[in-house]
Amino acid sequence: MAKKYQPAPEFRSEAEERAYWESHDSVDHIDWSKAARVRLPNMKPSSTSIS
Repeated sequence: MAKKYQPAPEFRSEAEERAYWESHDSVDHIDWSKAARVRLPNMKPSSTSIS
């Protein structure tokens, strides 16, 4: 029996979305068995820091 995945809810703000994903697991929404590895060979390191 295939697992039914729930659609991700609509969020009104980024703060609301952040709070949701801090308390919920993405396994209920995404089928990670279909995920593929990605290679980014042309990506260059950034010279600016992210804080």
